[in-house]
Amino acid sequence: MNYKETLNWLFSQLPMYQRQGKAAYKADLKNTLELDQYFDHPHRKFKSIHIAGTNGKGSVSHMLASVLQESGFKVGLYTSPHLKDFRERIRINGEMVSEEFVVEFIETHHAKFEEIKPSFFEMTVAMAFDYFAKERIDIAVVEVGMGGRLDSTNIVMPDLSVITNIGLDHTAFLGNSIPEVATEKAGIIKNGIPVVIGESQEETKSVFDEFVSKNNTKIYYADQYYESDYSMLTIENKQLFNIKHKDSIVYADLILDLTGFYQKKNLITALRAIDLLNELDYQIEESQIYKALANVVNNTGLKGRWQILSYNPTIVCDTGHNLEGMTLVLDQIKQTPFEKLHIVFGVVDDKNIDKLLKILPVDAEYYFTKADIPRALDQNILQEKANEVGLKGKSFQKVKLALTEAKKNAEVNDLIFIGGSTFIVAEVV
Repeated sequence: MNYKETLNWLFSQLPMYQRQGKAAYKADLKNTLELDQYFDHPHRKFKSIHIAGTNGKGSVSHMLASVLQESGFKVGLYTSPHLKDFRERIRINGEMVSEEFVVEFIETHHAKFEEIKPSFFEMTVAMAFDYFAKERIDIAVVEVGMGGRLDSTNIVMPDLSVITNIGLDHTAFLGNSIPEVATEKAGIIKNGIPVVIGESQEETKSVFDEFVSKNNTKIYYADQYYESDYSMLTIENKQLFNIKHKDSIVYADLILDLTGFYQKKNLITALRAIDLLNELDYQIEESQIYKALANVVNNTGLKGRWQILSYNPTIVCDTGHNLEGMTLVLDQIKQTPFEKLHIVFGVVDDKNIDKLLKILPVDAEYYFTKADIPRALDQNILQEKANEVGLKGKSFQKVKLALTEAKKNAEVNDLIFIGGSTFIVAEVV
């Protein structure tokens, strides 16, 4: 098989949550553990950092990978989902896994996959860990796919665990309350392994305290240690921060090339994680932190986080898709100058979108659409639901048709925002 044929097999033979939703979810680690044994426990051959959370875990993963890379480590980065190319999920020092490795991996182990029928995600985790072990990386930054406790990545024994925050997402799998979701995410906390929590939340404190006590480890709340004095944009369209600890500036004029205002929370989480890594003798220098954070996109290939695609009119996309993530995106939109707002919008059909639609601005022009995946909600159904809460616009069968119409209608000082789903963004970046 060539690379394209291999991907076709992957997407058609293995149940894939990214495309199919609940039918692809495996609520245990049986297949993961069997594959881990089959590949001779590759995750034991490198150090790791394990990152969970409802929002921000991808950004924090990329920040930490960039910092470790600038510090001289050979760094594996495993994230999900991908936007354009499957290989985005598996990187070493920013370089995607080769097409040749993907093809050879599937051809070599095809019979085993046919035997145990893993999910797409289970197989991809096995591929990533096997690749990292073969390439003899120093450390992997591993992003949880969903939840934590039963996630296929949760076989790692990391040097550090990170949980960015807790919100209501994937409630069909993780629970319908913040404490229930926190319990699933806290499943990555392991005996004696320190854990950084990005955001303090009253509803989650008792959950985390219980897990930390049971696992005889320590917990560090990033937002109780660091705060951002201010943030502003540089002429290169990067963010500039002063980071304080106990009223003293510890990082002055720290530049971050990720432009979403919400990245301030993720930045603080990453910086606290770096503190803990240095306590573990990683010897990350301040100059390396500055250089790495100013070059996250170049170092790691991160896309889709308040990504400006063009100007006149300004066209921006963002992968924030749950209630908490979309709220942060809308805050950014409110602080962005424009004359008229155009929103190209689509969602998946297994998400409770009623609350999401209610927070969207009613004074925008909407272009309702659907991504080219089976899980996508039909654009006409989306339009009907949106109309019920006062959102006005037209529906389009394809994302690119919706964006073309938005461009045609927009004046040079308008803003076009594209989002609602990772898969909508994937078709425009």
